[in-house]
Amino acid sequence: MAPGDVLPELSVPLTRTLIVATALASRDYQDVHHDPDLARERGAKDVFLNILTSNGLVDRYVTGWAGPACVVTAIRIRLGVPGHPGDTLVFTGTVTGKSDADRQVEIAVRGTTGLGDHVTGTVSVRLPEGER
Repeated sequence: MAPGDVLPELSVPLTRTLIVATALASRDYQDVHHDPDLARERGAKDVFLNILTSNGLVDRYVTGWAGPACVVTAIRIRLGVPGHPGDTLVFTGTVTGKSDADRQVEIAVRGTTGLGDHVTGTVSVRLPEGER
């Protein structure tokens, strides 16, 4: 593994159930995440992903690649367009830095939908001894 290495793509179908269940599971009771009529009243096309779900999916993407023994040391994300039911969130990533001394790896991550960039940012992980 070295800077410039590309992570495999991950596609996550955005179902209404995923959007509503993850918002409620994270105790985000904002109506725009579970009530389509109220979401539209507030100017949205439909319900949409909350930031905690987006953050969790970024974590899932990177740890799925780095392995279950890695330790996420930082996630820095910025939200863009909303993620609505019926769309697919497609994650891509590139290794942007590596420190052999402390086994740290930094990955630039992008999650896109049909509307454009939903989430962009960087994730830092510490790999276990002897990995990658």
